Amino acid sequence: MLNIFGKKGASEGASATPEEIAALLKGFSIEIMPRTAAKIEDFKAILPAGTRVYIAHIDGTPIEDMVATAKRIVADGFPCMPHFPARGIESVAQLEEWIGRYREVGVEEGLMLAGGIADVRGPFPSSIEMMETGLFEKNGFTHLHIAGHPEGNKDIDPDGSTKNVDAALKWKQAYSEKTTAKMAIATQFAFDGKAVGAWADRLKAEGITIPIHIGIAGPTKLQTLIKFSIACGVGASLKVLQKRAMDLSKLLVPYEPTEVLAELVEYKKATPDSLIEKVHFFPLGGIAANAEWAREHG
Repeated sequence: MLNIFGKKGASEGASATPEEIAALLKGFSIEIMPRTAAKIEDFKAILPAGTRVYIAHIDGTPIEDMVATAKRIVADGFPCMPHFPARGIESVAQLEEWIGRYREVGVEEGLMLAGGIADVRGPFPSSIEMMETGLFEKNGFTHLHIAGHPEGNKDIDPDGSTKNVDAALKWKQAYSEKTTAKMAIATQFAFDGKAVGAWADRLKAEGITIPIHIGIAGPTKLQTLIKFSIACGVGASLKVLQKRAMDLSKLLVPYEPTEVLAELVEYKKATPDSLIEKVHFFPLGGIAANAEWAREHG
């Protein structure tokens, strides 16, 4: 099989057959941005039918660009899940406007998250206050996904604990039991499958039942991956990359996520009732390259 650096042989640290990895990749989702989507001529030519496409709402992106991209994705027949960054939404009226504009182009799913900005521009310091409005269900949203943090989040827990993250997730668990929308946890990307498995086990032990879609970085240069990892606050997993970067020969070939996927395969075989359900790709090396890699391995 291919290891994470694209060479023939067994993957480092975990073994899994190509068929097992293909099974894990079945039904994967992928994240795009309006500016990266504009580079793709035809999504139907590169993504399997039914692939859920998330649209990241980077601060400063005009809502017009977000809606235009969503319209294109829906028209191509894909489930479309734009981000709703709570801290950047200036009012309840603006939230309702955004929801309405997305619904006009056929969107009925959304990822709820606080957003990566320090200032709170309106009444929503977190996704909780945004969800409490009930506007998503009122306007016919069928799926509400929430952010997951296998390694914690220092923006939410500056002391390095998981106290606030855990409390928020327990609130969302209770919310999932009363909402009409289907919920799932979409996580930040990570590189240590064993650590991710331990996190998933801990959530289940604490009463969480919401399915988990694990974030995976798509194939790219190792230097690019380290840069994004630092920017996104990926902690313990970053050490895995830094250790590999010590081997200069590994800087010359692209990173592939085979090893972390193999670790997740082994974890799911040992824990068949795990909350981990699907894979969510962050195409850091490009949408087309990620889609091609997923086709080759799926």
